[in-house]
Amino acid sequence: MEKDIRLPEYDHSILSIITSILKYYNVETKYKSLDVLDERLHGKSYRNVVFLILDGMGEHIYTPILPNGFFKQNEVDVVTSVYPSTTTAAITTYYSGKPPIETAWIAWSQYFKEYGRSIDMLPQRESYLKEDISGARMNVFKEIIKYKTVFEQIEEKGTKAFEVMPVYAERKAKRSLRADDVDECIMCIEDLCTMPENKFIMAYVDKPDATLHKFGTTSEEVKEFLTETEQKVEKMCQRLPEDTLVIISADHGHKDISEGYSLLEHPEIEECLYMPVSFESRLVNFFVKPDMKEVFAERFEKAFGEDFWLLSKEEFLNKNLLGFGDKHPKVDDFLGDFLALAVSDKLITIETYLAEGKALKKSTHCGITKAEMEVPVIIVG
Repeated sequence: MEKDIRLPEYDHSILSIITSILKYYNVETKYKSLDVLDERLHGKSYRNVVFLILDGMGEHIYTPILPNGFFKQNEVDVVTSVYPSTTTAAITTYYSGKPPIETAWIAWSQYFKEYGRSIDMLPQRESYLKEDISGARMNVFKEIIKYKTVFEQIEEKGTKAFEVMPVYAERKAKRSLRADDVDECIMCIEDLCTMPENKFIMAYVDKPDATLHKFGTTSEEVKEFLTETEQKVEKMCQRLPEDTLVIISADHGHKDISEGYSLLEHPEIEECLYMPVSFESRLVNFFVKPDMKEVFAERFEKAFGEDFWLLSKEEFLNKNLLGFGDKHPKVDDFLGDFLALAVSDKLITIETYLAEGKALKKSTHCGITKAEMEVPVIIVG
């Protein structure tokens, strides 16, 4: 295994960021807030608190590119993501103020016994053939894995809460603005901050994640995006009213990928499974035949032991990798018998003989390395 494994630290994580914000608005929460952010918020009366999330901008992505820039000058801490280090789990933590163990939003593709299908969580579609599920007799997202958003929680305490999100994203706040790039996002933030009343604004940009996937962490395309974005955000901060605090962070980091494995080329492992794998290519979830668990573990270790950390479901839960709190009843449904956590620069393709897996990306996330797990906390104002 690599030496750069980074376990989630839930008392010093992205959960702590949103907990500090909730505490500022007098929302009760049982989680540990972030001390350095509490210091900037405590006793202050900000008309605008802006939380800007740049998807995928991990500490080890932007620091080599912008070692002395505006972001670095205003960086006050480095925290871990939640685990898995992926948008499904992390952005839901931001939306809910809870860790994955309490929301059951774990990974990109999760198997729902209610549908007899694996479902892509964020686009809410069947995982393998990408079929529409909107005609289902039950909407599992509204009836089974729903949660109270931070926008609702803050509004109940008397402060208006806004979200700024891409057009394709599901609306989470009743006060929702659409923005498909950094320029549109900044325009929305600046317009909102001119309004006279106190408000919280959470703004999400789906880059550099998309650029990282396509070009890799050290590409010129990523460097150009981050350099331009930093300049734009700095100018935005200079234009915002003085009674505004801007918090900038990410949901997870990224790691360049050198190779992808196909389980279809390992019939000795496929033989042990009674269902297709789920979750993601750097956190692979296995449902194993009861009488083949020991055999599976031995075969997997032989084939992939250098690149993946194999844990039984019990080991995975006992290590509190999904966080602490009241376990959502669906967690036990979603977790298979074994989980394989990526610790190198390899992945396992999620596919079947009916549906081919995704093309290999230059960079991705959901593993448990420092590059994927550590994100910056930047505060301006």
